[in-house]
Amino acid sequence: QVQVAESGGDLVQTGGSLNLSCTVSGLIFNTYTMGWFRQAPGKEREGISCINWSGPYYADSVEGRFTISRDNAKNTLYLQMNTLTPDDTATYYCAVDRQSYGVGIEAFCHNPSSSRYWGQGTQVTVSL
Repeated sequence: QVQVAESGGDLVQTGGSLNLSCTVSGLIFNTYTMGWFRQAPGKEREGISCINWSGPYYADSVEGRFTISRDNAKNTLYLQMNTLTPDDTATYYCAVDRQSYGVGIEAFCHNPSSSRYWGQGTQVTVSL
């Protein structure tokens, strides 16, 4: 059984930083595309950064501020978020593809409605 669990969300001031973590169990970690998505109130869920064997992908909204990484030995995915603004306020979700060596990285990040394993989400709030 695959389990996905995020942590690290918090309340921070504009310009601050946070590091989110996502632990995954039940699969061979380094053979799956995975990534971070976020959903703000009243908005659709969006893919912001994903990673697989081909490298990382970043949405324009976070390019240069966020860094995705993963520790295969710890089965953990990270998202280092710097220079946060109130526009980054959202619930952040970790997701893992359902298939080993499955869809490409951009397809995975651009289609959050497709089938995948999801975590429960962690709240990030950025104050003025």
